[in-house]
Amino acid sequence: MSMFRYYAAKAKGQALVPAKAVHTNFLRTGRIARDAEDWVAEERRYLTDEEVAARTGLRLENAGRKTHQRLSRFHKGIRFPEIIFHKTLATLPHLGYVHVTASKANFADYKDVTWGFYIANFSAEITADEHFFNRINPRYSRMYFAVAMKNEEDGKTLQQVINRDFRENGVVFRTADPKTALKNVLMLGAKNAELRKIVEAIG
Repeated sequence: MSMFRYYAAKAKGQALVPAKAVHTNFLRTGRIARDAEDWVAEERRYLTDEEVAARTGLRLENAGRKTHQRLSRFHKGIRFPEIIFHKTLATLPHLGYVHVTASKANFADYKDVTWGFYIANFSAEITADEHFFNRINPRYSRMYFAVAMKNEEDGKTLQQVINRDFRENGVVFRTADPKTALKNVLMLGAKNAELRKIVEAIG
């Protein structure tokens, strides 16, 4: 169960005005009267957790696609696949994160590391344990992060999981600044010194 109750607010200007007020008063005075009794009281329609999660997911995936477009427009020598999918938090369906893209990169102590880039609509500590997010704070609008990934066998199938052999918690980077995030991702995708110099020049 969610920790909150969510409701859909009625759009402004949708209150109903009886026909008498529209026609009779307008013909008599040239004005449309809107007395208190003419307005229908707004009723709140509470949303299910599933409806909230669906709305959250749509917003997250739209943000992911726009971010991928920005990455793709930077330089023809840096390209990332569009791999958009989201997940919402079970007890807080208005919060979630979206996977934007994935690739491989080399680091000083790690070679050929597979990583995925995400955007979350909350801020949190990223931990080394199985919970991954700790001290979730919804007051900050976005968190951008990339994590190292690896294939792990689950029964007869392979699935991608966080590679916690990479820097203990698997985190490649984490930031609240969108410009820093884009620069970091572009640097991960720059395959030679010339491209890295172009990325480093971003203000």
